Amino acid sequence: MRSVKILFFARALLLLDKGPRTKEHWAVSQTSKAVRLSECALNYLKEIFVSQGLDSIIRLRQKQEARVFEEAFEVELIQLALSEPLEGPTRWTVRRLADKLVELEIVE
Repeated sequence: MRSVKILFFARALLLLDKGPRTKEHWAVSQTSKAVRLSECALNYLKEIFVSQGLDSIIRLRQKQEARVFEEAFEVELIQLALSEPLEGPTRWTVRRLADKLVELEIVE
């Protein structure tokens, strides 16, 4: 399944295009408002599309979506961060989360 962001990119490119089925292309400012992307992002998108093609835009998005953590670890970290701290302050800090992850032997 394609990312929703890729569909927005494709829609933006179609709006910017003056093709055989459209009489006029949209201006970058008009397209920016319609697809809720900045004008800078649209100009970058156009540059990538023209110089490298649509496949580069798809690969660009896939690189941005790369995971920082493995899914299992991410789930445990989120569950811990959303839980109530057992003692001390009423909120988790990054240091307390890290210490608790070591204590639970989730990380070393």
